[in-house]
Amino acid sequence: MIKILGIGDNVVDKNYTTHVMYPGGNSFNFAVFGKRLGHEAAYAGVIGSDIEAKMVADTLRAEGVDISRCQYKEGETGICGIHLHDGDRVIVDENDQGLVKSDPYTITDEVLEYAKGFDIVHSSCFSHIEEQLTKVRDLGVPVIYDFSDVWEDADIDYVCPKVDIAFFSGKELPFEDLEKKLRHCVDDLGCEMAITTAGTRGAMIFNGRRTYFKEPYNASEPIVDTTGAGDSWITAFITTYFDHRKLWNELHKGDPEHFTQDRDWVDYEDKLIDFAMCAGNLFARRNCLEKGSVGYGTEF
Repeated sequence: MIKILGIGDNVVDKNYTTHVMYPGGNSFNFAVFGKRLGHEAAYAGVIGSDIEAKMVADTLRAEGVDISRCQYKEGETGICGIHLHDGDRVIVDENDQGLVKSDPYTITDEVLEYAKGFDIVHSSCFSHIEEQLTKVRDLGVPVIYDFSDVWEDADIDYVCPKVDIAFFSGKELPFEDLEKKLRHCVDDLGCEMAITTAGTRGAMIFNGRRTYFKEPYNASEPIVDTTGAGDSWITAFITTYFDHRKLWNELHKGDPEHFTQDRDWVDYEDKLIDFAMCAGNLFARRNCLEKGSVGYGTEF
């Protein structure tokens, strides 16, 4: 098992049709999902002073996620309003992401010392801490960044040189165009790996050597809620990949002579990426059976 840290955003999804709200957010979800998968997980973000913030913090505690490095401030939690218009679900940013955007999390020296103990750190475009991420990367801790579905080419060009793994929604782009963007992230911008998911169309990864693709599991069956599906996929993929990469590194300690050859790592990683994508599929499928990103619905 590995240690994971989500730094940045938390939010509350408010469904104005059912009058139920759920905690969520990319980095929040990463920490909760990682803990559910059996890893040691922590979340570091700004916690507001409203009732929604209490629900966020209570959920993290209930899930056993370490929140000792959260920063508590006066103000509102970000609210995503879910409305039903002519039968279509419309998601609206109710308060410009609240404190997470108006007073973002500060990565202090204390936080950096804490982050040294983790195997991977996750952040996102909704965390507004892009300029601080190089501090974490300089520690030697891999940083994964989620561009979600709001990215533009300029965002990718700006952020990718600051992180190790780029993850973004494929929107409605053809896979041919998405593969070019993945290659751009790695070959031109220096990422170790780039990943995209495109809902029921599947997921694609480029790691500098080759492109991997996998269709989702049982995507045609009834689904309760797709909120958080991408977050659950990337959490399962990343934790599976890094857990087994850690095993490889542990067995190579001391650099035993002629222990393995370069081609052995290629074989190991090829099979590991495929397996980790399977884990992503499985966990995302499971997540689609739950209301909200992580559950914990509360009437409002």
